Amino acid sequence: MKTDLNDKQIQILEVAETLFAEKGFDGTSIRDISKVAKINIAMVSYYFGSKDLLLESLIKHKTGGLKEQLANLLEENLEPIEKINKLIELYINRINCNRGIYRIMHFEITTKKNENIHHYFTELKKSNLKSLEIIIKEGQAKGIFRKDINIPLITPTIIGTFFHFQMNKDFYEEILGLKTDTLYNNYIKTDLTKHIQQTIKALLIYEIATKD
Repeated sequence: MKTDLNDKQIQILEVAETLFAEKGFDGTSIRDISKVAKINIAMVSYYFGSKDLLLESLIKHKTGGLKEQLANLLEENLEPIEKINKLIELYINRINCNRGIYRIMHFEITTKKNENIHHYFTELKKSNLKSLEIIIKEGQAKGIFRKDINIPLITPTIIGTFFHFQMNKDFYEEILGLKTDTLYNNYIKTDLTKHIQQTIKALLIYEIATKD
């Protein structure tokens, strides 16, 4: 992903992400960010102008790459179901590696305090949905995917399953024996991702009648 941000700006954004996720946006001040980042308060204002604009920059920095990845996926020479599986891998890996920013975004979208962020995320979701629609319609045209798919509900099925797993982390760590962060994250990359892929495949593919 190309970026116009310099190393110092990226450092500030990374510190801000950590603090926003831990203390909340309202509970974090520019002074807090500058102290942890070990820079002058004036530098934060110079680069981003305000805390609201810093948050906007953070969200765009963390989410912008997915649009580019989906565009590349559409051009790959793969069967529709293979593209769907890769799309699921992209979604799960991206969310799992950026849990903090998605926690922040969920709060901001729920409260609708920042109209710019709400508008940006709405347009991002529309763009991502368009990529999903292209893949599914390709599969429908080939007679592989069902014609009655409720496309807008596919994404919440993918993401909702991940967030349920994440919100009940202690429970799943105990019953699945995931005693370390490495085991937990590996389970997400393999077993959970595969489960979601199988679930989505069952929603997309025509059922094959079998003889008794």
